[in-house]
Amino acid sequence: MKTAPRTKDTHAPTVIITGPTATGKTDLSLTLARHFDAPVISADARQCYKYLDIGTGKVPKTVLDEIPHYHIDTLYPDETFTAADFADRYREWSRSIHEQGKPVIVAGGSTLYIESLIRPLDPLPPKNDANIRELEYLAERDGLQTIQKKLQEVDPAYLERIDGPNPHRMFRALDVWMQTGQPFSSFHRHRPLRAPDNVLLICLHRDRKELHDRISKRVDGMFAEGLVDEVRKILDMGYHPELQSLRTVGYREVIAHLRSDLSENTMTAQIKTNTRRYARRQLTWFRRWEGVTWMDQTGQSETKLAGRVCNMTEQLAAET
Repeated sequence: MKTAPRTKDTHAPTVIITGPTATGKTDLSLTLARHFDAPVISADARQCYKYLDIGTGKVPKTVLDEIPHYHIDTLYPDETFTAADFADRYREWSRSIHEQGKPVIVAGGSTLYIESLIRPLDPLPPKNDANIRELEYLAERDGLQTIQKKLQEVDPAYLERIDGPNPHRMFRALDVWMQTGQPFSSFHRHRPLRAPDNVLLICLHRDRKELHDRISKRVDGMFAEGLVDEVRKILDMGYHPELQSLRTVGYREVIAHLRSDLSENTMTAQIKTNTRRYARRQLTWFRRWEGVTWMDQTGQSETKLAGRVCNMTEQLAAET
């Protein structure tokens, strides 16, 4: 995979570290943060929720105390936060960081979050509460698969991008279609999906077998750390199991297990399988972007990779 050429720009540099789950984004971002004495902006659509710690692979509190992070533990599980919201807040965060003379370091695998930074959405119509209520009623009466099937018919491109059966995002996408007759995925500026010239967009990837091994070890580690107890505690706090924040890989399988719908072995196997599928969907989407610096970590020293990225960031800063 080759790095596309870029043109010179006059703004301070930004480094976006993305890639499929379990490729090593967090470790690389922390190394860069320490090197530049800079904070990290999390582009993870689940780490922003309080109490969802183990299942999201959130960095431990000791690290958060050492390295400031934006968009971690900022929402309660029953709150919603869109990619457009992320883009709005990102402008505030990045301005503050640049005013300190530091590079902006973004790390995460949410394709919608990253896309909101490199190709913002066109203005969307406000949410129509009547449409949302109608869709919620249909989902409750006929099952969420009915909503998913409808979105597949009118906007398959958007359905492909979301992480599993996400009711909030599916309702909003159909709401926009009901109001405008246009698919939600069409509300992008008519320009290539390419990072700005002052942005170093890095996508990590690994050999499939190595990635699958890392996913398996990560899932096993989550159970050893107490994932089931974490989910049980969240539900005991009164949070509904169908919340958007909990309808994600890891949490939905544990919830099914706690409902006695899945055995412990089946639960573990499903999380590993669904995580591998999610990683594959992420990689498929990242490959559509332009201006990406691909970095193969298979069998590579993470220290050597981090040094390379630090040098690239310093070079970009010198050029801009």
